[in-house]
Amino acid sequence: MNGLGYLDINLQAIKSRIDFCNYLSVAQIFLQDNFLLNRPLSEADIKPRLLGHWGTCPGINIAYANLKARFPKMQFILGPGHGFPALQANLYYDGDLEEYYPEATKNLRGIEYVCKNFSWPYGFPSHASPITPGVIAEGGELGYSLATAYGAALGKPDKFIAVLIGDGELETATALASLNLNKLLNSDANGRVLPILHLNGYKISAPTIYGRSSERELLQLFRGFGFDPIIVDGTNNDEFQQALNKLNRNSFIIMRTPKGYSGPMQLDGLKLEGNCASHQVPLPQAKTDRKQLQMLEDWLKSYNFKELYDEFISK
Repeated sequence: MNGLGYLDINLQAIKSRIDFCNYLSVAQIFLQDNFLLNRPLSEADIKPRLLGHWGTCPGINIAYANLKARFPKMQFILGPGHGFPALQANLYYDGDLEEYYPEATKNLRGIEYVCKNFSWPYGFPSHASPITPGVIAEGGELGYSLATAYGAALGKPDKFIAVLIGDGELETATALASLNLNKLLNSDANGRVLPILHLNGYKISAPTIYGRSSERELLQLFRGFGFDPIIVDGTNNDEFQQALNKLNRNSFIIMRTPKGYSGPMQLDGLKLEGNCASHQVPLPQAKTDRKQLQMLEDWLKSYNFKELYDEFISK
């Protein structure tokens, strides 16, 4: 694809990267200390003010890891920029963040720097912003990611751009109108754009239209705009890679993942994973409620981060 070539794909490496970035996404939202869980979590380890968006983060990490494994020179455009902990985690993982922020080193000191400064005064904001390496627009304004992707590809035939579009984002007029650009700008004179709809079914407080649409409705919608859509189970990296191996000029991936995938399933009878309740901070009282604190510790431990960290710093 545009001379980028395909690599030998290591599915275990993709999974490890996703788990690493999921852990770091959660740690940025919650932790101000004890980043490797060398002791049981305490109230003092939790930030006094919890702010961030977890629900979209696992899907961002899944898409980024699978794309990066296949197309290491890709340009990635993120629609749901409110899932900034995930983007930041990936920039840190690849060393891109350290190029601009020397404190973001690949060791415990760097992890501490990234986590402590997320959503903190004079640190990193809670959304993607122009101070983020490679970001050219504020990330909280959903709607124009696809138009930005086609603009970045205009007159640049060697470019390959993957753009992740939130399913709530696709409800905006700007995003829907941008689907027409496939018919206007899809030529060898321009770079190739791969749109990926992140279909997790929920926005901040309600289901999305596309999350409640049938498979047939989804496929017919994007076919009408000239795309060749394929639905992928985002929790299956092998299936994702098979889809990437079959890309053509008109490909459009619909990636299904549960909202808040790999996070807590429920809290006091309220469904979290696969529900809008996971959109922001799913354990909002983790600093003051012992039950939620224990749930957070169990959640973090599920990623086996210590093993991933040892491998990460040895590279």
